[in-house]
Amino acid sequence: MTWSLALTLAYRLSMVATAAFILSRMPALGRILSRQLTPRDKLLLTLALGGMGIVGTYAAVPIHGALANSRVVGVMVAGLLGGPLVGAGAGLIAGIHRYLLGGFTAFSCALAAVAEGALGGLVQHYYRRGPIPWHVALLAGLAGETLQMAIILATARPFGEAWALVQIIGPPMIIVNSIGVAIFMVIVKTAAEQRERIAACQAQQALRIATQTLPFLRHGLNRESAEQTARIIYNSVKLAAVAITNGQEILAHVGRGDDHHHPGTPILTSATLKALATGEVQVAQTRDEIGCQEKNCRLASAVVVPLKRREVTIGTLKLYHDRENSITPVDLELARGLAHLFSTQLELAEVESEARLRAQAELKALQAQVHPHFLFNALNTIVSLVRTRPDKARELLIKLASFFRYSLRKDDAPIPLSEELAHVEAYLAIEGTRFGNKLQVVQLVDPAALTCPVPAFTLQPVVENAIKHGLQPKREGGRIKITAKDQPGEVIVTIEDNGVGIFPEELDKILLPGYGRGHGLGLSIVNERLKGLYGPGYALQVNSAPGQGTRVVLRFPKETSSQGVKEDALYSCCG
Repeated sequence: MTWSLALTLAYRLSMVATAAFILSRMPALGRILSRQLTPRDKLLLTLALGGMGIVGTYAAVPIHGALANSRVVGVMVAGLLGGPLVGAGAGLIAGIHRYLLGGFTAFSCALAAVAEGALGGLVQHYYRRGPIPWHVALLAGLAGETLQMAIILATARPFGEAWALVQIIGPPMIIVNSIGVAIFMVIVKTAAEQRERIAACQAQQALRIATQTLPFLRHGLNRESAEQTARIIYNSVKLAAVAITNGQEILAHVGRGDDHHHPGTPILTSATLKALATGEVQVAQTRDEIGCQEKNCRLASAVVVPLKRREVTIGTLKLYHDRENSITPVDLELARGLAHLFSTQLELAEVESEARLRAQAELKALQAQVHPHFLFNALNTIVSLVRTRPDKARELLIKLASFFRYSLRKDDAPIPLSEELAHVEAYLAIEGTRFGNKLQVVQLVDPAALTCPVPAFTLQPVVENAIKHGLQPKREGGRIKITAKDQPGEVIVTIEDNGVGIFPEELDKILLPGYGRGHGLGLSIVNERLKGLYGPGYALQVNSAPGQGTRVVLRFPKETSSQGVKEDALYSCCG
């Protein structure tokens, strides 16, 4: 009887696999295994596994007024997955049901169900190394069923009948149900690992696609970038078609349906319009749900994901299949992942565009600052030399033309340090004629530093600031010293003067954006340009004290362009 009972119980354990499979499909499985259950998760888990315990009771084999059952599987798994409260709750549900069925072991079995659920919860509580492995679940099942037999012997009366019952049902229930608990945990854990592997593969694929599309999307969402992006996705994933829209029209459509889904035409599908209106993902499993206005459209199912920039929907990404009910969770996760990455890229493209416009505005501000007063002073100087020193006047006119030709450049592309220093020399030649012996210039430039790329119009504003605010207030004039040193990975340029210096309270404010309309505006703009191009680590370093002059240090990274550095900083999160 004992072994035939074991076989009967084993046959009826098929419900364990069924219940484990159902649980493995629950969206909350990841939270369950990571022990991050919400109160709602705990309630659902308690009810589901308590119900499984009831099913185990109904699948029991009647023996001598009692039931040989697999109730323990549900309640112990509840504890192993959800902790003591969930285990005890599931045990209480199954136990009350068992008590209402009656029999001389009714109370004993009801009490045992609660105790076994709580025991499973204690195992989960003290096992801190992640999901419960099968061998721990097996041992917990053995302990739980042994505890049930002990409770029956301790509480069921008459004792003789209880002892006879335990001798019959004890060994098969202890062995079979313990194996059932272990099998349940194996199925759940395997399903979770499979889900994680699929998610990891989808994430890798999404990142590969995002990497390939990065050079196009960094220019914004337009027909060209959309066409290249859609084609990359279409060639990377098995789909019937891929489409990208903005808020009004189709930007690109690659694959089936391209005979009527033309770029530049208004959006044709109701699912896309709904995604744009709500900002939520739309899954269309049938042609009717897609809502294409073309009756013979071969696209049968689709997932439409909104593309957002700063939480504002600016377009959609659409993945199509040519069969109905073909959108799988894998397709949905891929579409969501791609849309998130594309949205991030588009936001960064906007940031880059704004940074470029800001840099151009700052450059124009520097040009506007220097032109009026410098031109006036330079022309006055040249006029005074036309009759007395015509050759010098001619030389200064050439220098002035060179200076303005350079400073009126419209782009902020990097140039060699040698060109920027030539621009500074043209400026100093004109100012040196004005100040005469009152202005001394010393240059110590490492030849290896001359090829380092630097932003145009960076050094001259600092030199002008030193002359205008440092040396000009001194009656006897002073000295400007320009030093360029080649260092590993960067070039350091130092501009020093022995002028009147800057008071500490002024020094604390001089680099603030927009500060110093009459004193230091050039310094603040150069500082913001350097930080915007290379990062906060490349901000100007200004040291000064009243009566002791001022020292400004500029640092430039070697073997890179400012544009490249900016792009690396903006897009490093997507690599």
